[in-house]
Amino acid sequence: MAVADVNNGQLSAPGAFETGVVIVAEAPNVPDGSLSQYAIEHGLIPSGTRPSLRRYLKAIWQRRHFIIGYATARNVSMYTEAKLGQIWQVLTPLLNACVYYLIFGFIFQQSRGVEHYIAFLVCGVFIFAFTERSIVTNANVMRVNLPLIRALYFPRAALPLAYVIVELEQTMLSLIVLFAIVLGFGEPLTLYWFLMVPVMLLQTIFNVGAALLVARMAGAVQDVGELIPFLLRIARYFCGVMYMVTTLAPVYDHPVVERILMLNPMAVYISLARVALMQTYRLDAPGNLPYNAAACTKFRGDEAGVLPVLQAHCAAVVTNPQLWIAAIGWAVVALIVGGVFFWRAEHVYGRG
Repeated sequence: MAVADVNNGQLSAPGAFETGVVIVAEAPNVPDGSLSQYAIEHGLIPSGTRPSLRRYLKAIWQRRHFIIGYATARNVSMYTEAKLGQIWQVLTPLLNACVYYLIFGFIFQQSRGVEHYIAFLVCGVFIFAFTERSIVTNANVMRVNLPLIRALYFPRAALPLAYVIVELEQTMLSLIVLFAIVLGFGEPLTLYWFLMVPVMLLQTIFNVGAALLVARMAGAVQDVGELIPFLLRIARYFCGVMYMVTTLAPVYDHPVVERILMLNPMAVYISLARVALMQTYRLDAPGNLPYNAAACTKFRGDEAGVLPVLQAHCAAVVTNPQLWIAAIGWAVVALIVGGVFFWRAEHVYGRG
């Protein structure tokens, strides 16, 4: 044990006693002036506080390689235990399309008014699935990755971004199958196909905003994550995945309702994808030919679907330019609202 020197009050090492040696602690190296001002000048911030939005966006950009790497690794590992592996990325939406065709195309005859209905249906299913999966997976992203959030510091928005990139990579693979189906059912390859690039870009931006919005809400209240699949199921039946909105009889005399159904975000991106890939969809669109009341009435009557081209004589409720404006608007609004909403809770993720 250490022995005290009763003469000078100092301690020496165990087993030895030295006299005349005085150890004096160095004075702390504290800067002159306010410590808070010193911290501000050197870019120091309190731990656990929310950074400024500009600093937050910069931090996300600095970690872009981590986000892409994390997304790619998760995408590769997602189906490692399945016998068919990555084939399920394409097989799942294809099976969904088969089920929808059996119910809506064969039983309920919702193929009326559409040439090449299978291509029409698969296009709607694949595009809708991109948004649907982006939202559903991000409903649980904060809870699933809670150990990672508590162990490491990084912008929490990196996780929703990575999950959207996972879904984008899977959608890109699904589009190869979609292109083959569209060509196989008689649609020609045209320059309009290049419109899929801005369509997918705008939809991805919208999905990021929606994912950030859902990630915060479901991270705070678990019941939100349980409710989201039901809301998306309702959305699937109101955005024209399986049918042409213009063929719904209850909508004929309610152009406002028809406009709402056609301008909801998922319906907008589905419609633009069909415009890009399907020539028959473009040619048969309402407003593509001079208005003819008799032809339009015949199309919407009991003989609907006999001649889909008759629909082109009906008045256009929503034009293609309006669809593009809506697509850009939904993407920008979703990204800004979702991004700011998620950032404002940055300091509370991982607590509790």
